[in-house]
This record gives sequence, C-alpha cells and structure tokens, in this order.
Amino acid sequence: MKMEGEAVDNKQVIFKGFIDRIPRETDMELKIGKIELKAPKGSGAFLVKNLYLSCDPYMRGRMRENYDSYIPPFLPGQAIQGFGVSRVVDSDDPDFKLGDLVSGLTGWEEFSLIRKHEQLRRIQQDDIPLSYHVGLLGMPGFTAYAGFFEVCSPKIGENVFVSAASGAVGQLVGQLAKLHGCYVVGSAGTSQKVDILKNKLGFDQAFNYKEEPDLNAALKRCFPEGIDIYFDNVGGDMLEAALLNMRIHARIAVCGMVSANSLSDSKGINNLFSLIPKRITMQGFLQSDYLHLYPRFFEHVVSNFKQGKIVYIEDMSEGLESAPAAFAGLFSGKNVGKQVICVARE
Repeated sequence: MKMEGEAVDNKQVIFKGFIDRIPRETDMELKIGKIELKAPKGSGAFLVKNLYLSCDPYMRGRMRENYDSYIPPFLPGQAIQGFGVSRVVDSDDPDFKLGDLVSGLTGWEEFSLIRKHEQLRRIQQDDIPLSYHVGLLGMPGFTAYAGFFEVCSPKIGENVFVSAASGAVGQLVGQLAKLHGCYVVGSAGTSQKVDILKNKLGFDQAFNYKEEPDLNAALKRCFPEGIDIYFDNVGGDMLEAALLNMRIHARIAVCGMVSANSLSDSKGINNLFSLIPKRITMQGFLQSDYLHLYPRFFEHVVSNFKQGKIVYIEDMSEGLESAPAAFAGLFSGKNVGKQVICVARE
C-alpha cells in the first residue's frame, strides 16, 4: 500500500518533436515518470487514473509547429494529450469526488493531474461500455451528429455519401442518415471494412476505393441520380470525384482531410467549378461550435443504441505501450472502427 504523498511510477507516451508529414510510431516514446497520487491543496485540480484513451486524426495537427489552428500544438518532451475516460483518485475540486468517472482531455499516461475542467463531462455509469464515451458518445460521435444534422441539413429520401465510412465518425454518420430515411453509400479501404458497412452498419452500398480505377465512375455507379450530401473525411481525389457527382443545392460537410500527406504543402482541389452551376454549399466545421446541442445528441444516440438501431465498432489496443503504433496506424487505415487504447479497466 502506497503512503499518502508518496510518488509512484507513471508510464507516459512522450511527444518527441514537431513533424510535417504523416505521424510515425517513432515520433513518440514511452517513458516512466513519477507522480504523487495527491491533488495539491488549494489548486482546485484533481488527479485521475486514465482508463481509455482516444486516437483521433485531428491530433496530427497538434504535432506541427507554428501554425494557426483552433487548438495549440503538443509540447515536445511532454506527454501527448487527447480525449480519454478516467476515474478520479484524489480531488481538490468539490465538484469532482473520489471514484467519479469523467470524459474529456487528459494525458497519454497512467495518471494525470487535471487543472482545466471546462469540457469535462461526468459519466453516469449504465450498460453502455465506458470506452464509448471517447467514441460513440464522445467527440467523434458528436462530430457525426453536428456535421450531419447542422451542416448537411438532411431531408428524408436524399442521397448521402460518406468517405472513411467505417471510421470513428463515418460509421455513425451513415447510421444517422439511414435512421433519417436517406439512401447511404460509404467508401473504405479494405474488403473487410466494406463488408462491415453493408452487413453490420446498414449502408445501402459500399465500395473499396483502392479497387476503383476511376472514382468518378464508382460514384456514378452508386449514385446514378447524383449526391445530395457528401460527408467528407478524406479530401483529395475522393472530394474531386464527388464534386463531379453532386446534385443541385447539394451540401458538402468538410470534416477531415486524412488523405493529405503534408498539411503545410497541400495541393489544390480540382473541379471546384461544380460549386457554381450546382449551387453547392461546402462548409468546414468543428464539433465544438455546437456543444449546446450535446444533450439532444446524447439522448438521440443513447435511445437508438439501446433499441439496437445504432451499433458502434471499436478497435481496442491493450496497454499504453500500444498507443504510438495505434495512433500512427490511423493514417494507413490499420484500424477497423474507432481506435481506442485501453490503459486500465478500472
């Protein structure tokens, strides 16, 4: 039994230094730090044990130096930060008590001292897996909901295309669209993922973009009458092909551009002229702009999940030491579903 105030080992995933390319496992390293299992008196902070950590593509942007974005870069030599599910082990904040479960930004380490509480949510435990609070009920799930309903403004019977459709965001976009009465097609990068889209997630059609010599022809085959809504997670060639297949007054929600090899030396997009004759609305968005809708989202998704109308697929890696490889794997499509790291189960 550790004495109060005694420092314990704290395994951490450390960010080594800034990059301007696709992340690699070697951009991070495992180190053992020390931490006191006590929140400093008068700090208003609390100490958590991290249970589940989320690997998300947006984190790649935090590995770049000197850029203008909505979230600051990681600090070289310090633990990576990301969304997680954690349990409070000591607290100097009256709002958070010993044993409370929380979701929000934390460190990629076994224990973290949390000082900023603004976007933390307390988790009421029920029969929904705890890890879903960084996926289905976390930032990716809410991104899907806000992007689809608020940016895309869907109508019943519309034609919806989702790229990276088996990923953390795409899999829920497709299911929300089906529940809304839309025709839904998804693209993914393996036959296994295509099978999941059609047979587990209920997409009307799906295709493996790596097996399509002509993406424009693939979209024409799936959407002979054109696309009303394109939920874009990849940018690049797929966006160029989609622009040729949009219907009049179509909407494109730009959620991610995971296909880009370099974020600073980015290439232009062809076929933008289509925006004019088709009167297309193309909009980038952040889920954080819509947080006032989170309670409505939570109720909608939990209700459908409990009725078996929504499923969610996770790719769980065991142990903090698996985190660098799991994160790097996002950018080559290694993950099948939402990539999560299990640091500890309780």
